[in-house]
Order: sequence, then C-alpha cells, then structure tokens
Amino acid sequence: MKNKKLLGAIAISGALALALAGCASGSGNTGGGDNGGDKVETKSADYNPQDRSNLQEGGEVNFPINEIPEQLNAFNGDGSADTVRLWSWYMPQILLVSPEGEVTKNDAYLDAYDIGEKDGNTTITFTFTDEAHFNDGTDMDWTAIDATWKANRSYDEGFTPNATDGYKQIKSVEQGDSAKTAVVTFDGIYAWPSMAFLTGGVLHPAVADPTVFNEGFIGNMHPEWGAGPYTVDTFDPNGGFVSFKPNPEWWGNAPLLDSVTFTAMEPDAAINAFKNGEIDMVGANTNDRLKQLQDVDDTTVRRAQQTAKTIIMVDADKPQFEDIDVRKAFFMGINIDQQKQIAWNGLGYEEPAAGSLNMYAFQDGYSDSFATAGLKNDVDAAKKLLDDAGWTEGDDGIREKDGEKLSITYPVFGEDPTLEALAKSLQAQQKEIGIDVQIDVRPSADFSNDLTSKNWDAVSLRFTDSDPFGPAWFCQLYCSDSQLNLSGTGTAEIDKQIADEVESQKDAESWTAASMELEPKIIEQTWGVIPLYNGPSIYVVKNGLANLTPEPYVGLDLFGVTPVENVGWEK
Repeated sequence: MKNKKLLGAIAISGALALALAGCASGSGNTGGGDNGGDKVETKSADYNPQDRSNLQEGGEVNFPINEIPEQLNAFNGDGSADTVRLWSWYMPQILLVSPEGEVTKNDAYLDAYDIGEKDGNTTITFTFTDEAHFNDGTDMDWTAIDATWKANRSYDEGFTPNATDGYKQIKSVEQGDSAKTAVVTFDGIYAWPSMAFLTGGVLHPAVADPTVFNEGFIGNMHPEWGAGPYTVDTFDPNGGFVSFKPNPEWWGNAPLLDSVTFTAMEPDAAINAFKNGEIDMVGANTNDRLKQLQDVDDTTVRRAQQTAKTIIMVDADKPQFEDIDVRKAFFMGINIDQQKQIAWNGLGYEEPAAGSLNMYAFQDGYSDSFATAGLKNDVDAAKKLLDDAGWTEGDDGIREKDGEKLSITYPVFGEDPTLEALAKSLQAQQKEIGIDVQIDVRPSADFSNDLTSKNWDAVSLRFTDSDPFGPAWFCQLYCSDSQLNLSGTGTAEIDKQIADEVESQKDAESWTAASMELEPKIIEQTWGVIPLYNGPSIYVVKNGLANLTPEPYVGLDLFGVTPVENVGWEK
C-alpha cells in the first residue's frame, strides 16, 4: 500500500479516505450477498478495458472530485487520495500495474527495469528512454531516482513523506553506465523491490529539498516539474477546478482526449451534475444514490471489489482517549454488522470480516487479526472497561470522571443520507455504553486539513490501497512516526518489533506471515484504529468511457495503474 496514506476523500457512503500503499498478493471475487436486496455480482475489476485501436481520438472527460487539496505533492504525508488522482494525470507513470498486481515498466519512460541481486543485496536497474524528460527540459535520468529516494527514505532529514517503506531499505542510488541509468542497491535482500518507485513515479530533482518538498506544492501544482501525456491547463483551487490538456513536451503515444477536468463537488451536487451531463462518472456506493441514477439514459453501472477499508480511528492524544481501556471500550461498543447493513442496504453485497489493516480477506495469507486481538461487539464488556477506568454513569446515562463528561466530537464530511445514518447509528451504539458522540457535519473540502490537524476526537474514513503489497507497508500502518495512522498510539517499542520481526524477513511469504502474526499483538498494545468493512466500488458511468480509473486509489480496476493516455471514448 505504498501509500497507505492520507489520501483524499472517496465516497463510499460518505467516508473520506487516506491513501495506503499496497496489500499482500492475491486477488479474488468477494461475490454478492443479501443485505436487503437480490444478490448482485461484484467483479474483481470492472473498468471497461479497451485497446487504443477501439477508441476515438478527441473529446473530453469530466470527473468529480471531493476537493482540490491544499497539499498537491503526492509523496507528502499531508497529501490525500485526491492529491494522487490529480498527480497521476501530469506526473511520470514510470511503472504500471495490472489489476491483479503485476508490476511492469512503462515503455514510454523506461528502456529497462530489472530486479536482481549483487553481493547479497537486492538491486533494481532503471534505464530511462532517450526521449524521457521533464516539462522544463530537465533530462529524466538517474538523478530523478536519487531525488525520489532521498525525499522518501527518512523523517529525520526534514522531509515529511507519506511513507518511508521501500525507500528506507535502500542504501545507495548510483549512476550506471550512463546518466540515463540508475542502479538502486538495497541493504541486503529485500522482499518487496517492486513496491519502490511505484505509486508516485519519480520526482524532479528540484524537489529533493525539504522546504520545496514540504511546502512547494501547497496551492501550486508545478506542471513544469511534471512529465507525461497531459499537463495542467487550468488550476483554480478557489473554484475547485483543475483541467488537463495534451502536453506538447510528450514523446509517447498521443493522449486520446482533448481535455480532462476535475471539479470539486459534494455528493449530492455530483449526482445532479451527472444527471445534467456535466460529468461523465459518479460514485454510487449506496442504494439511495443508485436509485437516483437508475433512469439516466446511456449509462452503465460498474461494480468492482474496493481496495479500501472503511475505518474508525480515535485520537489517543485527546484526554478522553488517553486510557487504552477507554479506546477498547469505544471499539467494542460498535456494532459492525449494523454499520454494514446501513452501508450496503439494497446493494446485494456481502463480504468476510475486514479483520486486518494489512491485508484483504481475498489475499493469500490473510487472517482476522482484530478478532484474534479480542475485537467484538460486547456492550457488557465495554461497560466494565469504562467502570474499571473510573468513568461512572451520570443521571443522563453519560459517563463522568473528575467532573468531565465522556463526550467526543465525531465529524462527518459531506451531506449524504447514508453517511448521516451511519453516524447516528454509531452515536446510538456509544450512548448505550455511556459515551456521548457529538456529530459535526462539515464540508468535504475540509477533510484533508481537518484530518491532518487532528480536528476530531474520533473519525471515520477510508484507508485506500495503491498496490497489492500490503505487508510491505506495515510500518506505514503502525510505526510511531507514520503519517497515516494519526491515532497517536505508536511507540518506539512497537517500531522495534516491526523492524526485528517483520522487516528482517527476506522473502514476501515470510514477511507476510510475520506481519499477520505481529498485527494482533500491536492491536492489543494500541487500540487506535479498527476496520469496519471494505465494500464494493460502484460507479455509474456514461456508456463508451473506457480504461477507467488509471490512477492509484480509485477502485474499478482493483490494483491497476494504467496509462492515462489510454482513457477515452469507444468509437
């Protein structure tokens, strides 16, 4: 999940999302279910793949987006899933991923991409094509690989990357036979070399400065540091609008579209915009949204397995949640089955328990870590934990301690009936154990800033995965300096456990097994985040739109990352 990271909001039922990096190998079809409707097939991927020869040249595509984030550097820890969506359309995609997770080089950028071993160290050799260059004329060569490594390898050098996994294991990046070749050498045998340099591509060498990396992309897309089939045409963050046009500097297959636009809009506005023909694709992950769209002509409903987890996270830095027993009680007071019923009502979908932040149930090696750690809906046990922690019931049923009510702020981003119902369900469940949940409805545009500033006591959002190498990003989930896990529950001791027990493994199978063995032990020490469910990814799309969701973190093509120049309309 290179990039289990703070990636923007994605409408599942309103939950916004952080971006995760990868998830362990394996794929599958979770099938359908009942949940108040007839069983409906949910495919692993459903993105209308088409060869370029079947598509027309020209035209435009208009997409909705939750927000135009303030931080527009996809590698930065404050970036969101929306940051990565925009980034993917004008920055280098040097590596591509099939829906099932196979990583291959993008021939437009790379003549060679070879993983090997030398002197007991894993190596990767990148050789850029002669034509590859950034929009400002800077050659794309080994210095781009070096800059990307230096900006992402550590939190101790002034950079604030999304994740250091895959980069911190590298000990050197050197020029090869020519400046066009970079030789990456890991410190010993590394189990997951394919994950390095995968999600965000490579950085322009100018960005390998902490100030530029952290602040240079705030409110500024820097198209001159981009490289690809499209470049930025209009950037209007105040108006919530970004458009892309064909890039005159591009040397590869010509982009099929004349224009690609992203407009920030609330879920209800997106529904109306789709009905009015203003956008060409809209999320429909609830029965209410599907019903509103069922009579729109010339459209197709596409349903794929979502590579995301809807989670609830608490902030242990807030006084209400300082005590681990209070955090555990809060989670044991949640009826996950009821949350699923609300989220999937009428969708004809079901799935196994989402029992890991690390892997999906359809992946080889998965086990239910949270059940092993003791997570279950148990009102009596939750009440006892709160009793033992010194929180006593007041006359109104809400617990008190030292004159303070056990009251928490729970923000909801965007106005959506299903999201509202989920929040009210949680509120009622917590009231039963004596916790007062104050629901605070906020605009979707506030998501990134409110999340990273921890303007909440508990929050629901989605962790979205960019690739199938979940265990490789274990530190991004649970290390104390993670930019993803904002629960404040990481410790130096846990960091050492991860390094000693997981990151010391020399092959993917052993690493995966070790991560699944350690995960429940970390949960027992932290109780900061729990998964609720994964769910389907459902969109209603204008007929003929092909090769959808080429970006990471968008869910119709499972783990796919495909060339943006191939998105277009069928002839």
